[in-house]
Amino acid sequence: MKLERLAISCGGTGGHFNPGLSIARELKARGGTPVLFLGGAHAEKQSETAAKFGIETFRFDAAPPSGNPWKALKFLFRTWKGVKQCAAEFDRFRPQALLCMGSFASLPPALAARRRKLPLFLHDGNAKIGKANRFLSRWAKALALSFPVKDVSVIACPAVLTGMPLRPDLVTGVLSKEEAIAALNTRWHRAFSAERPTLLVFGGSLGARTINTMVKIPSDLPGAERLQVIRLTGPGNLESVRKAHAGSGAEELILESCQEMNLLYSAADLVICRSGGSTVSELAVYGKYAVLVPYPFAAEGHQDDNAGWLASAGGAEIIPDRECTPERFANLLRNWLANQAEFTRHGLQSKSLAKPRAAAGVLDLVENILASQANAGMNP
Repeated sequence: MKLERLAISCGGTGGHFNPGLSIARELKARGGTPVLFLGGAHAEKQSETAAKFGIETFRFDAAPPSGNPWKALKFLFRTWKGVKQCAAEFDRFRPQALLCMGSFASLPPALAARRRKLPLFLHDGNAKIGKANRFLSRWAKALALSFPVKDVSVIACPAVLTGMPLRPDLVTGVLSKEEAIAALNTRWHRAFSAERPTLLVFGGSLGARTINTMVKIPSDLPGAERLQVIRLTGPGNLESVRKAHAGSGAEELILESCQEMNLLYSAADLVICRSGGSTVSELAVYGKYAVLVPYPFAAEGHQDDNAGWLASAGGAEIIPDRECTPERFANLLRNWLANQAEFTRHGLQSKSLAKPRAAAGVLDLVENILASQANAGMNP
């Protein structure tokens, strides 16, 4: 059975939406028709992003669960409303299956799929399986994993390691440092050199105060005058970060955000960042040594597990958020500048973990299970 029509629930944060969009783009490239089911506060903006790639979307009501009685009632009402909306959309679109990418926004479409007897598949984007997927696994055919997980026993369906689906432009956009620096210079009118060490610093799509403020380049750092730094501040932080690093001993390019992350990864010799699921997967594809600062308030500490996955190959070291100080980073940079070849070699070890075909792997998993059940004469 060829997979031709797939509903993908990927509302919530970018950590759910971006992998879902990547899978949708892969299915479209295969000649199939995806529809993204979007709930949550970012649904409108996510719908606009999907439209740029010609991907159809459907928005429904959803609200996060809460221990607050009033918010709990709101959750129940909006979930009930969302189930009805999604069921009606399934009747219109008639997908062969529903793929849920996690988060509370998966609940209405998943319950609607159960109501319509639609096969349910799951994907988890972190090294620790999320609460929504743990709950929904009782009805799922399979759960696709981005990383090996320690707690696979908490789910009630088969789990298959496929990797994290990444944006196609990131997977195919790996460049030499020389090519990336040349493109960067053209794009932002700089005069960076491929011969000089380049540091990439960012804190995820929203930025990170700890990383924005603590990663400083002292003027007395040996080699600081040759160092090139690229910083992504996150929305609304550009001017404050520029002021904080006005006295930097290095040449700095400070941006609010960047859609051409392949240029920045390819140009970088060292990366300091958070450890979201997509970020650590991208670092593995590019083989870059990273200093990871897990977000301390990530649900159930999943960014610590993500960081541990990358560090397991020797391609990263982990600094807890509470231990971040300018002195700690200055010492780290001093060690790096004195031993660049060793850091580069360790970063390349991360490539052993990379799964650049993850989006295709998730679709193959869904298609193969549907085909095997159809061949066996089973009701999907």
